[in-house]
Amino acid sequence: MPTEILMPALSPTMEEGTLAKWHVKEGDTVSSGDIMAEIETDKATMEFEAVDEGIIGKILVEEGSEGVKVNTAIAILLEEGESADDINTAASAPEAAPAADAGNSKAPVSGDEAAASGGSEAPAPAPSAPAPQSADGTRIFASPLARRIAKDKGLDLAAIKGSGPHGRIVKADVEKATAAPKAAASAPAAPAAPATATSGPSTSAVMAIYEGRDYEEVSLDGMRKTIASRLTEAKQSIPHFYLRRDIELDALLKFRGELNKQLEARGVKLSVNDFIIKACALALQAVPDANAVWAGDRMLKLKPSDVAVAVAIEGGLFTPVLKDAEMKSLSALSAEMKDLATRARDRKLAPHEYQGGSFAISNLGMFGIDNFDAVINPPHGAILAVGAGVKKPVVAADGELGVATVMSVTLSVDHRVIDGALGAQLLQAIKDNLENPMTMLA
Repeated sequence: MPTEILMPALSPTMEEGTLAKWHVKEGDTVSSGDIMAEIETDKATMEFEAVDEGIIGKILVEEGSEGVKVNTAIAILLEEGESADDINTAASAPEAAPAADAGNSKAPVSGDEAAASGGSEAPAPAPSAPAPQSADGTRIFASPLARRIAKDKGLDLAAIKGSGPHGRIVKADVEKATAAPKAAASAPAAPAAPATATSGPSTSAVMAIYEGRDYEEVSLDGMRKTIASRLTEAKQSIPHFYLRRDIELDALLKFRGELNKQLEARGVKLSVNDFIIKACALALQAVPDANAVWAGDRMLKLKPSDVAVAVAIEGGLFTPVLKDAEMKSLSALSAEMKDLATRARDRKLAPHEYQGGSFAISNLGMFGIDNFDAVINPPHGAILAVGAGVKKPVVAADGELGVATVMSVTLSVDHRVIDGALGAQLLQAIKDNLENPMTMLA
């Protein structure tokens, strides 16, 4: 039967997106892996691939459409031998919804359970062709083609792990599978926690206050909505505390200048931010208990130092992650950071490039900010706010008064993950690395 292709969730925070461009038209034949469309998420423009083969029978959402909800049908895929008449037949067929599917709010045109995105469950087919179920009665999500191949090969779908969106079993999964006994029933997934509600006066109440005043109303795009939601959640749910230190940069600036002269022939120019990334990565290794994230009812202690760095873009920001930063040279970190920052500003980062990490850096020193407090990006355990390096009077170890280039930093810490003394050790390790930069090359 015709299968709905649904608007996919291309990132964990995506609730809706813009169907920017179709790469197929009605009547085109597609195979698994073919690029079908470009979809703008709250963070980037990403390509959407087909997970099944078939013919595009009908396009339901025109390109350029904004605010398309995740799991909304955007097109209909026909199997071999089907035509547009089958779409109308399926759409007019009476709904046959068994008790297990009573929670569905909408009857799609297809008897299959989900389309290419694998996002939402659809009503079961007619009783003569029931949807496959696992031993505990849980419905198994598989494409019609995958079910047919599995039947021909004598495979148990419950024993096959799906590689499609949301674990949906597709053609490639059954083609590489071998016959096996039924898998043991797995525990049902815990229900998702409800979204954190934002607080504050209503839209109408705020607009009433400014009635009669001249203003421009600015609608929120997906990125701004996501930033507002996640940072409101962060400040409401994370018990922040703050640790502040001044770091003298003169030794680092001198060392950086010497290195850049030697690296000039290779076209490499290290920034102070590159040293800060390296210093934080090594500090997380020196204080491993602080290299952790909050995971609801437990903590996850990471072994590698995966450091996120905030990159400002028009209308928002990204936090691309430099993975295994403790293992990389300063020049490698510099090149990777430049590449990530460039693609972040072009909104070309893939989700895996800005998700994860245990620690983040936000540097506003380049904008002349002396110091500030950054908001933790969950589930990170901490974030370092970096201010500008400025000339200040300092008292040397021998008691003499002098002048040094001093950078003020503030470590925002999640108290559920890192206690005060542990946070102080981490910040001391960062300070030691930056004030003694040659040790970072040892």
